[in-house]
Amino acid sequence: MADQTQAQGTMHEDVWRIFRIMAEFVEGFETLSKFGRCVTIFGSARTSVDHPHYRLTVDVAREVSRGGFGVITGGGPGIMEAANRGAHDEGGISIGLNIQLPFEQHPNPYIKTMLNFKHFFVRKVMFLKYTSAVIVMPGGFGTLDEMFETLTLVQTRKVDAMPLVLMGKDYWTGLVDWLKTKMLDETGYIDANDIPLIHITDDPKEAVRVITERLKKGESVSSFDL
Repeated sequence: MADQTQAQGTMHEDVWRIFRIMAEFVEGFETLSKFGRCVTIFGSARTSVDHPHYRLTVDVAREVSRGGFGVITGGGPGIMEAANRGAHDEGGISIGLNIQLPFEQHPNPYIKTMLNFKHFFVRKVMFLKYTSAVIVMPGGFGTLDEMFETLTLVQTRKVDAMPLVLMGKDYWTGLVDWLKTKMLDETGYIDANDIPLIHITDDPKEAVRVITERLKKGESVSSFDL
């Protein structure tokens, strides 16, 4: 009897959890659908304000804003703050998708439109649902997760092909070389057509130019198969 009561309690909690998840999706869809083309910028939350990667990200976000795109970030410190700061400085659209964590992540002060999420997977959908391109700055496990998830969605055609730019040749070239030698040449675990999905550069202007040119060719997000 106790087991049955516990099971019913768990079922009740799960049903209400579904409604909370639905509420996050609805708020995200209603808010982000109001904006035009945006670029999502990923990168480490641990990057200090005086680090070259921080300054590079500010410059990247400024160029993105000058190119007519809004900027979407995870809303926290480090690279996220730098990206929102660059967009804010240019008077552009600066969006932060903040995540509630046990060690609380505080939103950065350069966000103009902020959404708070309890669930990582809902937040991940929002990163790509309303973005036209992705720029990946140097980062750790979370950044790699976001980068490879984007590539997987494009590769499997769960989203339309979108430009993906890695900023920082010194940081990313070794990884891309490994993808080519191990995953492509030695094992065939990826296809030769997968490598050109990635563009590496150190130049913020080149990053925006690549995005703009690929979007003109029709490589933009117009659907997201949930």
